[in-house]
Amino acid sequence: MKVEIIVDDKVDDLHILVTCRQLTPEIEKLLGTLRMMDHQLTARKNKETYLLDIAEVIYIESVDRKCFVYTEKEIYESDFRLYELEGQLEEFGFLRVSKSCLIHLQKVQSLKADINRKIRITMSNGEQIIASRQYAEELKRRLGVMR
Repeated sequence: MKVEIIVDDKVDDLHILVTCRQLTPEIEKLLGTLRMMDHQLTARKNKETYLLDIAEVIYIESVDRKCFVYTEKEIYESDFRLYELEGQLEEFGFLRVSKSCLIHLQKVQSLKADINRKIRITMSNGEQIIASRQYAEELKRRLGVMR
């Protein structure tokens, strides 16, 4: 792979050109990462690739080594691993609340104390997610509900 960067002070907008023999999963992943910079996430459903606005995403869950992206009405599959999505989406208001789940903090509807210092989170679509003890304090801190 050859990477070429041209710095030109006469250029007003960033222009990225990818030249390749064929579109491989690695290149798709690279393009997905670039789109996230523009507040979009690539995900698949029924063999089609969709560009989702990050603001539409309610939560992301990892099940059996697959990542699922949940919006208000649809469920999509992502080619990224949960830790990759966590790193890329943290600045957009996402937080890991368990080993297998990231939530969009703006989509939290309510919190309820659960057994063993866990927190039951109700999301804007009505789904309930359990925040494990390990992540509960950070969740409360990020939402501004620390006592």
